[in-house]
Order: sequence, then structure tokens, then C-alpha cells
Amino acid sequence: MALRIVVLLSGSGTTLENLIEWRAKGQLDIEIVAVVSSKPSAFGLERARRHGLATHAVDRRAYRDERGFNNALHRILDEYQPQLLVLAGFLTRLELRGYSGRTMNVHPALVPAFSGKGYYGERVFRAVLESAVKLTGVTVHFCDDEYDTGPIILQEAVAVEDDDSVDSLARRVQEKERDLYPRAIQLYAEGRLQLQGRRVRILPPAPERTGP
Repeated sequence: MALRIVVLLSGSGTTLENLIEWRAKGQLDIEIVAVVSSKPSAFGLERARRHGLATHAVDRRAYRDERGFNNALHRILDEYQPQLLVLAGFLTRLELRGYSGRTMNVHPALVPAFSGKGYYGERVFRAVLESAVKLTGVTVHFCDDEYDTGPIILQEAVAVEDDDSVDSLARRVQEKERDLYPRAIQLYAEGRLQLQGRRVRILPPAPERTGP
């Protein structure tokens, strides 16, 4: 049975589109039961509607504090009972409540480097270039109550070239993201991620059944 997920976003929805493409190719065993945005104007909601997905907007600006925002968000999540929350450029801090160990995020750097509050989008790539490091990359991790500090599931490096611009580096990192994030979600769908404290073990595939 397909893994029931809710995608949380705040922007254009390119990560959502990528997950839909992987599912269509038979490489990702998921059912996207809803897409929720913290910005009513996010283009990601339009992408979701084009694919016939249920959409909801919970405008962060309409709430005085994070608690009120999260209360409204979790009322929506309670309607759908997803098995996994997938953050896809979601820019508001999420209170996990019952979703600890069941919420994933992707970050465009090798956590713990260039991560935490305020490190998102172009800001990450600019900081990487200004630091003159030779390697950056992509991290997929489970979420905890802080920004980009949860247990790491997968990481892969991307070389920083001498002539890189923010745009050229972003393209290569985002290409890696498009591969790494669906792979991590599929591992979860297959029951192959085992969380032990802060360490995530990747279990071998289940043996194929033979015979009648």
C-alpha cells in the first residue's frame, strides 16, 4: 500500500512536482493526500491543483504566534492522518507534536554547515561561495524542534567550482536534491529507516518472496 504523505510548502512547488514525476515513473510508492502552504499565494498550490490534489493554505501572517499557526495546521493534518510529512521549502517552524520521526526535510548544504534559521534558498549558496569551501551538498534529515538539526538520513556532496556563481552552484545542488529526496522517502516507504537516537540506520531490502 502506498505511503500516505502530506507535502508542506511555502513557494513554487518544484519539489512537489519532482515527487509527482517520480511517482508517475513508478519509482516512488506514495500517495500525496494533501498539499498545505503557509502562503496562500504560493505557486505550489496551483501546481497541486493541476494534478487534482487537495490543497490548503494556512497563512502564517494571520496568526499572532507560532502556536496559533501550528494549531490551525495540525487541525488540517488531523483530517488526513498522513504517515509522513514532507517539507518542501516550508519556511515556518513546524511543531512536530505526533509527527516526531515522521517528518522529513531537505537542505541544500551538508548539515551542520550552512544550516539553521535564516539559511534557505539563495542565502545558502551565497554563504557557501563567500566561505570559499571546496565542497557543499545536500542533506535529507528527519525534523526535530529546531531548524535543520534533526537526524540525518542521506547526504551527498557537490563540488564547488572556482568560477561558480550563486545560480550555477544552485543548479547542481538542486539537481542532486531531485534525486536524493525521493530516494529517502522511498526508503521510508519500504520501512528501511531505523531511528536510533540521533543515528539513522538504513536497513537492507527485504528479501523477495519466491514460490507460490
